[in-house]
Amino acid sequence: MSYKTSLSGSWWRKHRFFKLYMLREATVLPLAFLLCSLLAGVFSLQDAERFAQWQSFMGNPLIVAVHLIALLASLYHAFTFFQLFPRVMPIRLGDKTLPAQWLVAAQWLAVVVIIAIVLWVVSGGEP
Repeated sequence: MSYKTSLSGSWWRKHRFFKLYMLREATVLPLAFLLCSLLAGVFSLQDAERFAQWQSFMGNPLIVAVHLIALLASLYHAFTFFQLFPRVMPIRLGDKTLPAQWLVAAQWLAVVVIIAIVLWVVSGGEP
């Protein structure tokens, strides 16, 4: 006879850590919608009429709101990942370890630089 644990469907509601963990895992839902809508946009490029329909769909206030939620979800996911990274993979130089705050700051700096590059490219490369 083996031991089987029994967990209720609300096990994660009992502790703040588990709630935050479930929230982090739930960030995939709006991101999946974002990726599916962008993939639909790629396929709509085959025809000008389809692309116009896709653009109209993307302009819907509900869709814009879901994409804003996806942005917030991805920023939350990045925040939790960046906080965890120095613990999982500490960077050592010789016998010293870089401070966790430096690693987190470097990651956010990389995010800002990437966003700036993307905005520069989207704006046509004008200074």
